[in-house]
Amino acid sequence: MAKDKPDDFEAVRAVVATLEPFDINDQERILRWAREKLGLTAGNTLAPGTSRSDTSAPRDTADAATPAAASKATDIKSFIDSKRPQSDNQFAAAVAYYYRFDAPEPQRKEAITPAHLQEACRQTGRQRMKSPAQTLVNAHNQGYLDKAERGTYVVNTVGENLVAMTLPEGGKGGSVAIPSRRRSRPKPRGAKKRRR
Repeated sequence: MAKDKPDDFEAVRAVVATLEPFDINDQERILRWAREKLGLTAGNTLAPGTSRSDTSAPRDTADAATPAAASKATDIKSFIDSKRPQSDNQFAAAVAYYYRFDAPEPQRKEAITPAHLQEACRQTGRQRMKSPAQTLVNAHNQGYLDKAERGTYVVNTVGENLVAMTLPEGGKGGSVAIPSRRRSRPKPRGAKKRRR
């Protein structure tokens, strides 16, 4: 016996019910992430008789620019100053996010290279990195960036979430958990005397 075709309207009701508790900006971001996860682009409709594998095209630039609609295009220094990344990995994610979503249109880049990261250090007044290529690898290993072509990296949904929601001015809390340094404790001198 053949399986019944899934009900489109039931799927819509499930999506709407799931997204209702979120505010509109969060709804947009969640839908964009879902489209990305499914390999869809904005306005991607399939002609009857075609499959998703037949339409594997690069991401639509209009879809990639969705987060920029919520914020004005700004210079990289102002953007990084507002996000205040606490580590080189967070800085790399913020730079990749900026170039993909917030940079003025002619400066937008889908992916960044070590040269872009070093240039961002110069423009933001941050100390130059000894090995920007290794920083990108580390940010990738931490889950903020995905590898694109050789030597280039693109911010992924985890990195987007970090920059848009976690780093200052990006979200509700606006605070980043910064690991505190452990204080060195003095070594005990002999056994403690017991009080009577």
